[in-house]
Formats: sequence, C-alpha cells, structure tokens
Amino acid sequence: MKLERLTGPEALARTAQLVDIYRTAFSGSPWYEDGYGAADFAERLTADVNRPGFAAVLAGHDGVPAGLGTAWPTQSPFPTGRAYDRVRAELGDEVEARLVGALEVDELAVSPHARGQGLAGRILDLLCDGADACWLLTAPAAVDAIRLYEKLGWQRLTRPEADIVVFTR
Repeated sequence: MKLERLTGPEALARTAQLVDIYRTAFSGSPWYEDGYGAADFAERLTADVNRPGFAAVLAGHDGVPAGLGTAWPTQSPFPTGRAYDRVRAELGDEVEARLVGALEVDELAVSPHARGQGLAGRILDLLCDGADACWLLTAPAAVDAIRLYEKLGWQRLTRPEADIVVFTR
C-alpha cells in the first residue's frame, strides 16, 4: 500500500479520488452517508485546504484509492460550528489547553476493501508525524473506530456516556 502526504493544492488536484474513498468508507454502518455526504465532504475539502498547516494523506494500491486522512493545527481561539461546539460542551475550558495548537485529524477514512490491514494506523502515523500533539473525534456508534484508536494508544478525553468521543495522542 502506497501512502502519499499531500499539500492543499495536491489534495485539490486529487479531489475525485478523495471523494470516492469518502463515499465508500462512510456509506455503511454506522454512518450511512449518501451522495450528499460525499458532496459535503468535497465542499469542505475545498475550504479546508486553505487552513494554515493543512495536510492530507492518500493511500492506494495499484492505482486504486484505499484510504485518506486530512488534518491541520487547531487555531486559537477554539473554533465554533461543525462539531466544535459539542466538543467544547463536553470538555469545557480544557479545549484551550488540550486541543488548541494540536493537530486536528478531521477525516480518516478507509475503503471497505482495505480494512483490517493496519492502513488507518499508518495514515494516522503519517498525518501526525512531527506534531507534538494530535486529536480527533468520532461518534459513540463508531465502535470499530473507537477500538482502533484505543488499540493504537490514543487517550479518550470524553466521558463514556458523551454524545461525542474525543481522543488525543
């Protein structure tokens, strides 16, 4: 499996591949994303590539896209909107000390045909390479993802009953 670290312009040039991975990775349980979810990802990607410190990873084998990751450093003050408000509601002022300045893994997706081969961990390692701290979030229903992050040594910051799951490394 080949992994490439991409800059913002390189990620934009590969948008079709990234959207294809997103669509296949999130079409099943527990996400059940539809075509609108993939279109929303493409729209977010167009804006996210302009964030300071943006990086992406694209994984593939023999020209077949298999996985992706996107990340950037969380800016101060801690952002609002998207899932940020839920993170702040759960962690309170701890977000400033624990998450601001840390590399925020925004998307991590592995196509079903490439799962179970350690690809998600390799993508995270390449995305987080050189970062003093990283963080990510997922949904409580994403039990496979939660198990993976725990297996990889990520530390859960949120309570077990929280409606959002935040991990740091």
